[in-house]
Amino acid sequence: MTLAAPSPTPIPRAAGSFPLLGHSPHLARDTLAFLASLRDTGEPLIEITLQPGTRTLVVQDPALIQEMLTTLGPSLDKGRFFEKMGHLLGGDSVVTAAGRAHVRKRRQLQPAFAHTEIARYVDIMRTTTDGATTAWQPGQELDVRDAMVQLSLDILAKTVFGGSIEDTAFRELRRDLSVVMNGVGARVMLPDWAERLPLPVNRRFNRARDAVRARVSAAVSDLQASGHDSGDMLSMLLRARNADTGRPLSGHEISSEILTLAVAGTETTASVLSWILYELARSPEVEAHVLAELDTVLAGRPIAFEDLPRLEYLDRVVTEALRLHHTGYLVTRRTTTATRLGRWTIPADTELAYCQHALHRDPRLHPDPLRFDPDRWLDDAQPPPTGAFLPFGAGKHQCIGDRYARTELLTAIATIVRTVRLELTGDQVVKPVARATVRPGTLQMVVRRREAVPHQETASPGA
Repeated sequence: MTLAAPSPTPIPRAAGSFPLLGHSPHLARDTLAFLASLRDTGEPLIEITLQPGTRTLVVQDPALIQEMLTTLGPSLDKGRFFEKMGHLLGGDSVVTAAGRAHVRKRRQLQPAFAHTEIARYVDIMRTTTDGATTAWQPGQELDVRDAMVQLSLDILAKTVFGGSIEDTAFRELRRDLSVVMNGVGARVMLPDWAERLPLPVNRRFNRARDAVRARVSAAVSDLQASGHDSGDMLSMLLRARNADTGRPLSGHEISSEILTLAVAGTETTASVLSWILYELARSPEVEAHVLAELDTVLAGRPIAFEDLPRLEYLDRVVTEALRLHHTGYLVTRRTTTATRLGRWTIPADTELAYCQHALHRDPRLHPDPLRFDPDRWLDDAQPPPTGAFLPFGAGKHQCIGDRYARTELLTAIATIVRTVRLELTGDQVVKPVARATVRPGTLQMVVRRREAVPHQETASPGA
């Protein structure tokens, strides 16, 4: 491809850069406020410095983001964020790999997220959620995000290891996965030297990561020796073959995939579940419509996979939560050669990044963006511009677990709200904070048992 001459329009640099530290202090002090300030400049591209000697361009125009993820996707590396994650977790996976390695790993893992498998996972998701809500006591004050993290971890662990690991080992695995999940986000954003410091937090993270890898490798060896197919995701990964060599995946490769799925999927799903429960507590009209739809569609029976397409209003609630409360704040790519993006020619080895959280709250793209409004996703509503709503990314690196995640969100919320009502304590207003993902700050809610909902038809709020 012949590149056009560089544009005479320079790419502006964000104000407030510190010597040696660049813009990292602003990100550390208030990540979301800093990224929103970049968005509010109205610049389609703006330069920041995160690491000494590294140029990072934040892409803010939805058309340019779409171009970066789709048209340019095959020619870009994943960037520092994903490289660092792969390093921290001890190996590349479908989430962190780029190029041919990503294509090969995606093909290997794709059967685990096929339609037939996700249909089977719904029963695990429902029964696990039932077990969690049964343990909540009426009047109990619940740390909702912590409860949703434990629920998401349980669902993931039972999906992956349901028939492959005995109970004691299963509990230890869950505990270690929780440590890894909570630790990896901070380490990705820190300078490389920080993770090598002999600090207790670093030693704890390394021990937990190594324990998960050892546990997965042991489970792989046991399954291989027995020849037993336990019907879980681990068994499916054992049947996968390396497209280049034709050989089965090694225990190391399988543990890399599982570790990354746990970190990338559990934290994000837990945060979105928490935000949905928060918005339902704040919006009695929305909650009432969700309950009426569940009563009409399910007619008193447990939710099944076949019900999901009929839960149209709940699906819009989930979509709106993925817009207003998206968990992603810096998704990276890296140019491998001089690359044309819009009217700019970007040099090789330039980091590109975009922020879904800021993009989804841009008032130029989403009217009244801070209002939780499921009906903005009605079929006859004005859709946002292409590239303005990217809940699971786009292009060849679109999240492989998007259907799994959406199924879990629908199944878990449908199960929770039919059993309990979670009430906000006092005049609590919860603000988003950026940690491993954008998550709710302190979210305490009181558990109330749900009274039976009369069977009725209810019009959509605002319809």
